[in-house]
Amino acid sequence: MARIYHNQLQQQLNKPLAPFWLIFGDEPWQKLDALNQIKQLAPIQGFEEVINFSADDGFDWQELRQEYQAMSLFAQRKVIVLSLHSSKLNEQASNHLIAISEDISPDIVLIIHGPRLDAQAQKRKWFKALSAEAIFLPVYDIDGKHLINWVNQRAHFHQLRLAGNVPQLLAQLFEGNLPSLDQELAKLAISYQGQTITQEIAESIVTKQAKFNPFQLTDTLLQGDVAKCADMLNSMKHEGVAAGQLIWTLHKECSQLYAMKAALQQGSDVNQVLSDHKVWKNKTALYQKALQSISMDNLNEVLKRIAQVDFTLKSASEFDPFVLLTDLCVALYHGETLQHYSLDYVAQ
Repeated sequence: MARIYHNQLQQQLNKPLAPFWLIFGDEPWQKLDALNQIKQLAPIQGFEEVINFSADDGFDWQELRQEYQAMSLFAQRKVIVLSLHSSKLNEQASNHLIAISEDISPDIVLIIHGPRLDAQAQKRKWFKALSAEAIFLPVYDIDGKHLINWVNQRAHFHQLRLAGNVPQLLAQLFEGNLPSLDQELAKLAISYQGQTITQEIAESIVTKQAKFNPFQLTDTLLQGDVAKCADMLNSMKHEGVAAGQLIWTLHKECSQLYAMKAALQQGSDVNQVLSDHKVWKNKTALYQKALQSISMDNLNEVLKRIAQVDFTLKSASEFDPFVLLTDLCVALYHGETLQHYSLDYVAQ
């Protein structure tokens, strides 16, 4: 088995297509881009037809095997794309994939993609059988410096020049949502052909997306205006702003405040702390006020509640995420009160 990562895919595609491709992970942009790149190359290498299967609970695995083994003098070489909803396949499904691995067709490229595979899943018989002749491409979330590098690479792809802190700014806003970030870079390339995208331009683009945005929410939260935060969240709810993006933004902001507060308690100079955390000069007064107003106990409570909110929204659908987000804003300044109240307002 050859294991590659998304940034190595183009190099791999300079070679003849492997008979099997195993693309697994939960980051959608890399997965979709990998699938598209392979399918775009396929006709160049003679694989003209693309056939798609989705392996839901009622999927007929015999149909997949018959399609793979179908032979005809006039048949086109083809790509078969199989989408798995789970890596936990029953014995029948596993046996069909093992049988396919034992009878490789030079006229077919089989691409299997699905959710993240843990180490145990990679030991399953079907995976081991296919991987002997496969390219395994796991896709992971991109964050930190890797995300900033990704932004710069995609900007280069779109022939877009980004100034100074713009890659970091875009990465901060869109982390966890690469499809939207790539779409935004494409829009900027069209709207500002030949221009360098400054921080002011980037912020104005973000602001135009909605009446309120995550930057305004965090600034208002740092000011301590919890009532306005509630109004902003209600507005963003009706504008269709993704709750997951706001949860990430609040978590990042509160984690940074926690680290800054801890450094101050250990005797660090406030200006050095602000510098260490790369706080922009126009935001220093805002952070100084927040660090004076917010207690370490409340930061602990908020971070605990953020984890609860994230879990709740991923495991239940009856909760309004924007009510829970409002709770987080209130808890930052009144955590000593809210700690006595459960986030499970449905059960109360």
